[in-house]
Amino acid sequence: MPVRVLVRDREKGKALAEAGAEVAVGDLDVPESIDEAMAGVTAVVLVSPAVPAQELNVVASAARAGVEHVVKVTSKASADSPIARRRGQTEIEAGLAASGLPHALLRANAYMQNTLALAPVIAKTSSFGSSAGKGLVGMVDARDVAAVAAEIAASPAPHAGKTYWISGPELISNYDVADVLSRLLGRTITYRELSFEENKNAMISAGVPEAIAKMNAQAFSLTAEGDAEWVSEDVLTILGRKARSYEQFASDYTSAYS
Repeated sequence: MPVRVLVRDREKGKALAEAGAEVAVGDLDVPESIDEAMAGVTAVVLVSPAVPAQELNVVASAARAGVEHVVKVTSKASADSPIARRRGQTEIEAGLAASGLPHALLRANAYMQNTLALAPVIAKTSSFGSSAGKGLVGMVDARDVAAVAAEIAASPAPHAGKTYWISGPELISNYDVADVLSRLLGRTITYRELSFEENKNAMISAGVPEAIAKMNAQAFSLTAEGDAEWVSEDVLTILGRKARSYEQFASDYTSAYS
């Protein structure tokens, strides 16, 4: 199926163009540019850093264009969450529901790709830390979430009004992540439990903006309390195959941790 992707910087969209996507240049803060990109679109896959005004601009544009379906990639959102981006997701979801557009919600568990942010320190020190403690996570490969979103966008009718919980095949902790990486890399990778402040400050030191570092550390601390301790078979149900395990994911990206 033809795919159009909206980017702010055409140069950064070159790889997408080479993969066969049509690249439209626009800005989520400029509704006119979204309207131009939306022309002729039948389905929208909406995934961004959960800035309500921006995503609601897309929803409004989709409604004006008569889009047939929206696939909204979201999280374990709630209006009273201590994490700002989860509250933002709730606002976006409410706006999407109010728009009357047929849509499906994909509530993704923590992404395996998040561990790639730790790759430089793992490569340098053979260790990493987090405020997630011993918390278990149904960690999911973002490629599986993308595949589910693509399947629904291609054949949306059965999915209108549905909410899917997208996870990996099993519950794992950061101790399991360390064990998997130790086997794949042939050396011992050590995981250290950090406090909220230690985790937040480590991310800030690594260049993460303070507001994002705070939200990340909050999410990890909730993980320690069991917030992400859930799995589902929605990937299997929709795609007809099991979700990738963390070992499969890490095997594909071993060189990043070396």
